Amino acid sequence: MKVHKNIFDRIIAPEHLFLSWDGFKKGKRNRTDVEEFEWRLEENICALHRDLRDRTYRHDSYSSFFICDPKQRHIHKATVRDRIVHHAAFSMLNPIFEPTCS
Repeated sequence: MKVHKNIFDRIIAPEHLFLSWDGFKKGKRNRTDVEEFEWRLEENICALHRDLRDRTYRHDSYSSFFICDPKQRHIHKATVRDRIVHHAAFSMLNPIFEPTCS
């Protein structure tokens, strides 16, 4: 069994958060919340890293809305900041739990 060390530190590393931002923003650049986050990207990523590092990060509440695609669905969306954390954690943990076959 392989032991993985310092996973949290690797997840919250600023360079990994920037990579997670790049993955998250694909296809979403024209959305208002994404544009607002990108306007002060460095500052926002650094603040996110600091909150994660200091263990003061708290997940914000979800926004709720309806879409018709083609039937009506109720959607709950996390903030951009929280979705970057989701991407960062997933991209680091998924290869551990879902290894590819060689």
